[in-house]
Parts: sequence; structure tokens; C-alpha cells
Amino acid sequence: MLCPNSKSLKFKHMKRLVMAMLLLTSIGVAAQGNVNRKGRGFKADLTSEQMATLHTKKLTLALDLTEGQQERIMEINLAQAERLTAKREELKAKKEQGELKRPTADERFEIENARLDRQIAHHQEMKEILTDDQYQTWKKLKLRKRMNGKKKMQEKGRRG
Repeated sequence: MLCPNSKSLKFKHMKRLVMAMLLLTSIGVAAQGNVNRKGRGFKADLTSEQMATLHTKKLTLALDLTEGQQERIMEINLAQAERLTAKREELKAKKEQGELKRPTADERFEIENARLDRQIAHHQEMKEILTDDQYQTWKKLKLRKRMNGKKKMQEKGRRG
């Protein structure tokens, strides 16, 4: 036997269930809103010259560089920015053509070895340009930046 109010109770329960499902769905969609962003933010739109200029100015503020130091560091930063831009374009083209594959162990070794060689050369160049105090400050800035990057990658669930 049905109670006269049983239909209204079922309707209330269904209404609550639908509202809860809508709420959970909207939370899920909002949580995944930032997952599929392309590029690296606003820096992906900058030219090599713009990136080098910004980096040089940040170093000038942090290290109190002279005009001569600024010019030499600008040259280094420009070369790095052009290399990174070219690499980004190369990877983008490979990805669009479907040729992007995971490197073999030997290829990864070569890539990492080349990266470390570039870092060593960069440190030597910076040591020649900067004074001892500036160089020590620059190394601390690099270390802090690297640690912040590791921390962010760990928060995002990536390796680090």
C-alpha cells in the first residue's frame, strides 16, 4: 500500500540526487580546467630577443651588473634563448608529424651529457664575466630556482 506522500518523498530524493550529481560534475570539470594548457604560459609567446632581454634585466637587478657585464650576459642569454626556441620548434614539428618518440638509453645519455657540457661552459662564462661576490649570488639564485622547480614538479606529481 502506498502512502499519499510517497510520491513527493521520491521526488525530493530524486531532486537531491540530481543536484548532488550536478555539483560533483561541475567540481570535476572545474578541477580539470587547467590541465590541458598548451605552451609555457606567457613566455611561450616571446621572441628569443625578448626572453634574453628580460633575463638579462632580472640578473642586472639581482647582481647590480655594469654596462659591460650586461652586454656580455645579453649575448649569452640571446644564444641560449635562440637555442631553446629552435629546440621547441623542432619538438613541435616532430609532434605534429607524429615522429616524436621516446629516446633510447644511449640517446638519453647523449642528451644529458650535452646538457651538462653546456651548463659547465655557461658557468665558466659567467665566472669570467661576474665578480666573485656576483658569481656566488648568481649560483645561489640558480640553486633556489632549481629547488623551486623540483618542488613544483613534485606537487604536480611528476618526477623531480
